[in-house]
Amino acid sequence: MLQAVIFDLNGVFIISPKLSDRVHKDFGLTTQEFLPALFSIMDQVRKPKAGPAFTYWQPYLQKWGINLNEPEFWDYWFKGEVPNQAMINLAKKFRQQGLKIIILSNNFKERAEFYQSYPWLNEIADKIYFSWQTGLVKPDIKAWQLVLTDNNLKAENCLYFDDQAKNLAAAESLNIPNFAFTNATNTNSLIQQYLK
Repeated sequence: MLQAVIFDLNGVFIISPKLSDRVHKDFGLTTQEFLPALFSIMDQVRKPKAGPAFTYWQPYLQKWGINLNEPEFWDYWFKGEVPNQAMINLAKKFRQQGLKIIILSNNFKERAEFYQSYPWLNEIADKIYFSWQTGLVKPDIKAWQLVLTDNNLKAENCLYFDDQAKNLAAAESLNIPNFAFTNATNTNSLIQQYLK
């Protein structure tokens, strides 16, 4: 019996062009220059006890000649992201029907705090697990184990949606039925199948 649906956050409820593409378009920085820095920084700031995220970015921005201070940089990044209204409506619907909705997100403190300005976020989710708080970064299977244990759930009574194959593989290893996220219509159909 389906009791909970676990969702990734970015790429599902919050969508945006790739940051690397935006930086290339707006500042002329190549993907080959930008992505290694992004991956290196995100590996560090998604964990507890990381320093302020901008202190990791600042040396790179100076090196690249991108003259943005901290508020300007976060504004540039976060305001390029938009809520996926169709998914928000879908999650609200299923939550009202009694399904537990859980968000499992690799994210850093400053971005997670910005998301608190979205009133819908707490309306769609019973619980939100950010890696910077838990210390568990997907695809570490302990991230899903924490969700299951913390909510007294069995893997077979959950579904998991994500837009990254490595995270789906981790959920699969725990026998959590999982699906690559495509859109709200497809997600609705898949969840409905498990409710029959």
